Parts: sequence; structure tokens; C-alpha cells
Amino acid sequence: MSIRHYNPRRGRRGGISPKARNFLFLLVGLTILLQISYPLIHGTALRIVTIATVYIAALAMVMHGHLAYGAKYSTRYLPITALFGLGVEVLGVHTGWPFGIYQYDSSLGQAIFGVPLVVPFAWVMMVHPALIAARRIAGNWVFLYGGAVLAAWDLFLDPQMVAAGRWKWEVTGSHVPFTPDIPLSNAFGWMLAGLVIVGLLHLVLPRERRKAGASLAAVDALLLWTLFAGFVGNLFFFDRPGLALLGTAILGALLIPYFFSSWLSGKNQ
Repeated sequence: MSIRHYNPRRGRRGGISPKARNFLFLLVGLTILLQISYPLIHGTALRIVTIATVYIAALAMVMHGHLAYGAKYSTRYLPITALFGLGVEVLGVHTGWPFGIYQYDSSLGQAIFGVPLVVPFAWVMMVHPALIAARRIAGNWVFLYGGAVLAAWDLFLDPQMVAAGRWKWEVTGSHVPFTPDIPLSNAFGWMLAGLVIVGLLHLVLPRERRKAGASLAAVDALLLWTLFAGFVGNLFFFDRPGLALLGTAILGALLIPYFFSSWLSGKNQ
């Protein structure tokens, strides 16, 4: 008779502490709850919720990056993404390139060079999930897939903010389908800016998760919620059924391979 010794599988990842996990999901849950309240409130409350949602979601994504990939990831991701977001928005506001001609409303709070301080943190909120999804499935085309995800995400974001008066566009040519108040150049601008920032971050940020790190569940939850809320919100609350179908079709087509790959990965563990 032989005795077989059990050895834990090498490279197996452990989880983060319950406190860290609960706090991370508290932030993601609060982000979702605030967005649920968005079509139900108006005036000052809506303005506060809009700004708070961005900051809380950005904090959640930076925290996830730290817990999943380590301090080298989070301490590089936050300044690079925020400074890039600020820089490209300042360029856009003052030159009309690459997004088109637009200007921000003072309701978004304190601004620097014409760009509200909350705006770069919207980039921080959005770029991390796009990078995570791109790294899983895009191979050598991470920058292109990530840019496409950001451009598709903005199909839902921009019309909502324009309708609330947070910024406005000068539309002189073609517009985004079903949104005549947003120029088509905005979609191309998001695609271009998105592939630049995702490509840059892919080069400078760690790619391997920590052995005792956070799972991707927080990112998955935010991506799924964005897709679901974009469809439901535009179809039932914002009276934009065409955009609901278009945005869901484009963003959904991009995210299906990612979630299918995540499902296969979990199934084979």
C-alpha cells in the first residue's frame, strides 16, 4: 500500500481578506445604487449623485487594481489615467480635437482649464474595466479592443449627460445614430483616445494578478451593470429606444467574448 501526499496546486490564487472584499463590493454596490436613483431624482440631488457616482466608481476601480495586481499597478494607473483624461479633455475643449466642439457646464463643479475635476476620474472609472477585458481576450490587439469598449461605453454615457445639461456639443455634420445632439466625431475621438490610453497602460502596468489577490468579480459586476443599465435606462426611462438597441448591440458584442472566456476559466479551475 502506498501513501500519497496531497500538495496544493502551484500557482493557485488565494483571496483577499473579508474586510477588503466587503469594502470593495460596498463601493461597487453603492455605485450601482446611485445609478439606479439617477432617473428618479432631479435638480441639486441629481447633480450631487452624478458627481458622487464617478468618484466612488473610480475609487472602486483603483482599489480593485491595487487588491488584484498590487501597489505597482494602482500607483501607476491612477496618475497616468487621470492626467491623460485631463490632458485629452483640455485639448478637446480648446481645440475641438479629437472629439469635436463641446463645452462643460459649471454644474459639474470646480474646473481646471475648462475641464471639471470630476471628468478625469470618469476616465479612471472606465479605463480599468476596459483594460482588464482587453487583456483577457485581445492578445496583441489589447489597445484596439480596449478603445472599442470605451467608445461603446460612451454611447450610453454622453447622451445621458448631454440631456442633463452637463455639457453640450456643436453639431454641424454627421451625428451618432439616434443622438442628433452628439457629433459622430465624438465616437471616433473616444476610439482614438481609448486605444492610446489602453495601449499605454498595457505596456506599463503589471499583467499578472497577485497570488493572494482580488478576483475580477468587481470589474465583471460594473461591466454587466453598465450594459444592463444602458439598455433598460434608455428604453424605459430616457425615451431612446434606438440608442438602447444600438448601444447594447455594440457593447454586448464586445463583452460577450470576455464573459464567455471568464466562464470557461472559472469552469476549468
